[in-house]
Amino acid sequence: MKNFKGKTILVVGASSGIGYEVASQLLAQEATVYTLSRRHPQNLAVHHLTADVTQLSGDIVGLPDELHGLVYCPGSINLKPFSRLSKEDFLKDFEINVVGAVQTIQGCLKALKKPAEGASIVLFSTVAVQMGMGFHASVAASKGAVEGLVKSLAAEFSPKIKVNAIAPSLTHTPLAQQLLSTPEKQEAAAKRHPLNRIGTTTEMAATTLFLLSDSASWITGQVLAVDGGMSSVKTM
Repeated sequence: MKNFKGKTILVVGASSGIGYEVASQLLAQEATVYTLSRRHPQNLAVHHLTADVTQLSGDIVGLPDELHGLVYCPGSINLKPFSRLSKEDFLKDFEINVVGAVQTIQGCLKALKKPAEGASIVLFSTVAVQMGMGFHASVAASKGAVEGLVKSLAAEFSPKIKVNAIAPSLTHTPLAQQLLSTPEKQEAAAKRHPLNRIGTTTEMAATTLFLLSDSASWITGQVLAVDGGMSSVKTM
């Protein structure tokens, strides 16, 4: 993959998990990396902006004039029976997954429009949108809205800005720690995937960098499943 020297990328939610790995890989590829989250990513030489994505309003202060890419990584795993999901559960998931992404994109849209060669936005959905998984009603509803947002913005921003999403299955992150807290849980989760293992942040970040790169210059409006085959393959 080509390196990102001379490119400036904003990674939102880089203090841990997939966002941290995305920022790390971008730095290794010589990108200039800005991060935005409530906590500074540890041991990363980034330009950090401290903010809560649910509280953004207007232009984001502290950004450079020009951005070549935006990666929005905040997410939620709120798994409950539908009867136990409250209005507040749905609103919280929607606020983090959709409204936060909307406010972030609006807050740096001027900078994303600046590069003559165009820019790229990468959001995150989930395999649960396509699969129809029990206990996922709240997160799947909000991530389904993310997929709709991707397609709408890809149409509106073309040809200047590409907009795509990644739809992972269960991945080793702090957010998923409770679902993978024992060897038995990890084994059961692995067996649900045709490739017989859980995804890694390294794999999610590598796919993110691909979508940000010139190698994906003819890809927009897509939701790319990175899920070990779960959404498309049934083993015998």
